[in-house]
Amino acid sequence: MTSLHSLTSYTTRFHHTLYLSPSTWLPLVLSRLLLYLISFFFFDFLIPLAAMKFHALINEFCVAKPLKNKWRNQSRRINCSKYLCFLLMFSIVLLVFLCHLFFFSIDARPSSHHHSMKKIHSLVGESSSQDSCLGRYIYIHDLPMRFNQDLLTNCQVLTRSIDKTSMCEYVQNSGFGPQIISSEASDLWNSNWFWTNQFMLEVIFHDRMKKYECLTNDSLVASAIFVPYYAGLDLRRYLWGFNTSMRDSSGLDLINWLKQKPQWKTMWGKDHFLVSSRIARDFRRKSNRKSDWGSNFRFLPESKNLSMLTIESGPWKNDIAVPYPTSFHPSSDDQVLQWQNLMRTQNRPYLFSFAGASRTRQKNSTRKEIIRHCQSSNKLCKLLDCNSVGHECDDPLKLMNLFRSSIFCLQPPGDSLTRRSTFDSILAGCIPVFFHPGSAYTQYLWYLPKNYSNYSVFISANDLKLGKVRIEEKLVTVSKDEVASMREEVIRLIPRIIYGDRRSGLESVEDDAFDLAIEGVLKRVDRLRGSDL
Repeated sequence: MTSLHSLTSYTTRFHHTLYLSPSTWLPLVLSRLLLYLISFFFFDFLIPLAAMKFHALINEFCVAKPLKNKWRNQSRRINCSKYLCFLLMFSIVLLVFLCHLFFFSIDARPSSHHHSMKKIHSLVGESSSQDSCLGRYIYIHDLPMRFNQDLLTNCQVLTRSIDKTSMCEYVQNSGFGPQIISSEASDLWNSNWFWTNQFMLEVIFHDRMKKYECLTNDSLVASAIFVPYYAGLDLRRYLWGFNTSMRDSSGLDLINWLKQKPQWKTMWGKDHFLVSSRIARDFRRKSNRKSDWGSNFRFLPESKNLSMLTIESGPWKNDIAVPYPTSFHPSSDDQVLQWQNLMRTQNRPYLFSFAGASRTRQKNSTRKEIIRHCQSSNKLCKLLDCNSVGHECDDPLKLMNLFRSSIFCLQPPGDSLTRRSTFDSILAGCIPVFFHPGSAYTQYLWYLPKNYSNYSVFISANDLKLGKVRIEEKLVTVSKDEVASMREEVIRLIPRIIYGDRRSGLESVEDDAFDLAIEGVLKRVDRLRGSDL
């Protein structure tokens, strides 16, 4: 693998620079210099000298001379004729030599280069079947630690006074958080489940990138470049009580650092990507008023070239939505299959369920209507009120027990359009019910089927608020066959929306959320590279 990687590296660099060593370009330079010197001697000295001599001969023998005297000085004419013949022959030979030298310097060297390239491509072609990394190499920027590791080392600055748990708790296990120890007999609960915080996605992704099978230290052969900047965690420090300059400082420092690197100049950042555990809107503050939310990082001109993987995108083309991290991080395909089979055999006594808070500060809240419908559904709905005491909504086991006992799981917007709960419900084999297209259908295009009716139900939030539809009446009309089909589709999505545990070094055959993100990034960069040509 190492030798093939070196060969691929050499081939790629060969396309960027034709000659790489003095032994290759020095002969060409010398031949060019000799050509110019001989050309100067020939055209600026010999030809004018020959012209002057010829002009003198004409004057001597033909100008103002009677015809009868043309045979005088016959010996001198013979000598001059010999001289002219010699000069003419010398000129012809010199011209042939110059042409030969010129075409040799132009054609012979590229011919050798072409032969070398054919040989290299032949070697790569013979080995391409053995190198699954061709076109998949990724280079990781070695950022100053203030952009990532220092945030974890000083994790106490990430914790707010109103947080129920210190953020330092979630840093452990490469961002998965503390491992869940359950009293249940199932080994699935005791080895693959963690108290994972959604804001640790940047840490989780970075750790997976370090174990990516196609990393390279040579940025010239990389198809994409990863920027391990913990954008969401960095911003979290300054979101409350700090002015806009503090919120913007790290993003600006990062861009200035990247611009100084030669990797940036290759595509001016269009082949670079980073990950954010916050929604895209948090990095698009439109003014410098202290009361405005977020930073202006994504409005920086250079930042617009970066691709950002984020838990919630928006109308901007350079942001791509990836799944929220759940608490399930299996280390093998068998563990995923066991969980999928377990979800297929669950008893689901509730028609639908909802886990969330009412959002009383929001006018015309969809959640308020959902809670009212759930409470009046005559035990068809199970409600887990996140406003209640006990932190039950933060307990992955309680959430899973709720969702895997329900046929449908309601997923209304909250502080933003998307929710982590969407992926928790999919993980539990519970069919999600959405009330806004932006909660999933226009978001996770690399992960969820285009035909959303195959795995979900849509209810218009406006129709719900106007009383045009009742949730239980809508869901009761879904036939058992349709429910079985949708549930199977949801269960098949489970491997695509989880972030597996690769710390043990075990490889997984089926792609997870990380693998699909990398695949999508590589295709995106390749498309951008093609559009620039």
